[in-house]
Amino acid sequence: MFGKRSLDLLVSSLMFLCLSPVFVTLCVVNFLYYRGTPFYFQERPGRQGLSFQILKFKTMSDARSKEGDLLPDEKRITWLGKILRKASLDEIPQLLNVLKGDMSLVGPRPLLPEYLLLYNPTQARRHEVRPGVTGLAQINGRNAISWEKKFDYDVWYVDHLSLGMDLQILFGTFWNVLRGKGVSQQGHVSVGKFTGSGQRP
Repeated sequence: MFGKRSLDLLVSSLMFLCLSPVFVTLCVVNFLYYRGTPFYFQERPGRQGLSFQILKFKTMSDARSKEGDLLPDEKRITWLGKILRKASLDEIPQLLNVLKGDMSLVGPRPLLPEYLLLYNPTQARRHEVRPGVTGLAQINGRNAISWEKKFDYDVWYVDHLSLGMDLQILFGTFWNVLRGKGVSQQGHVSVGKFTGSGQRP
């Protein structure tokens, strides 16, 4: 879509500039609290399924079982992490992913690489555009809706891409963040894993 990348660069630059005091403060707080890197890095599939490293503020400890495996999310998330997630402050570093070009401000959220084998052909179309910091699914339930409903929103977005829609989604996201709406699914710290709903494309 013409103008989308320009919008990404303009808005993400302004947002990062305005949020830079918060960014620096959280870097220091997280570094001291977790006694190490304040960030969380993870490989995610981007446009056309190409991998990139997503950047977030750390919200979980690295606690492991006696066998050396990471403990479940609900046992590793910290009180500080809950606050960051509730206010969506853990997402601020993704503005750097947008500036780099790995992500867009608006688009389907980048999910885990193992999900690539689980999408049906229609769901796989979510990778026809850059993944977003926020998206249509995020202003229509976020983590409180089913995976299938999320993917319906993602594909609808791909088919109806426009600058007007991006601006509407950005405003909707800001409103949802203020209300702390849809941060988690019932029974989960964040969201349950996707286990598939169709055949591999």
